[in-house]
Amino acid sequence: MRAVKTLLIGLMATLVLATGSPALAKSPVVVELFTSQGCASCLEANSLIQDLSDQPDVVGLTFAVDYWDYLGWSDSLAKPSFTERQKAYMRRLGAGQVYTPQVVVGGAAQTAGTKRDKIDRLIASAKRRPRVSPRLNLVKARHLSVGLAPAPKGGADVWLVSYAPEPQPTEVKRGENRGKTVTYGHAVRDIARLGSWRGKTKTFALPKTQEDGLERLVLVQGKSGGRILAALKLMPSAPAKPGAAKNP
Repeated sequence: MRAVKTLLIGLMATLVLATGSPALAKSPVVVELFTSQGCASCLEANSLIQDLSDQPDVVGLTFAVDYWDYLGWSDSLAKPSFTERQKAYMRRLGAGQVYTPQVVVGGAAQTAGTKRDKIDRLIASAKRRPRVSPRLNLVKARHLSVGLAPAPKGGADVWLVSYAPEPQPTEVKRGENRGKTVTYGHAVRDIARLGSWRGKTKTFALPKTQEDGLERLVLVQGKSGGRILAALKLMPSAPAKPGAAKNP
């Protein structure tokens, strides 16, 4: 059955290439690390994302979660939406429960953030997997076009992820990591859902960034923690005007 599915995907890719529509995915592999400043076992994994992102075809993202805050230190970069994202993966991938450090590759597979060899294998597997994805294009810099392609059952969500490109060091004053400095690579500061995509070409408005110095990544992803179908790094957006509201 797997061989038949692979053949069908290959034939579809050939057809859409001939018609100028979607193509075999050239999107980078998205690697997400779920971690916490209050997690002692996360210290080793926190440098992982910066290392992986040095590869030209990999984009790493660090999501700080808040469920270890009760141990005595509130993670300064955590947001409830990041924890909800991890919980969606837990339900989809059958991880049993949320934990840190956890790595999710391409929205399709997960493992512990300390298992570098397995993470590398999951990334290599994601690069080899043939798939047809929608083309992502900027339209007049302020809008994003998601092209025609097969959509998963139930459609997909289009997300805009804003993250800090430089390492984010934080001194931890309480809890398990008291007295230590925790440094995150590509720390996510915000994730916003732009809307739904169901296989037909659709255009989405891109909001202005509300914080200077952030980079942004668009994800087209199956509903409720599904596979990431396409990803596109955006050029830095113009910063918010003086007096504009800042993200909390």
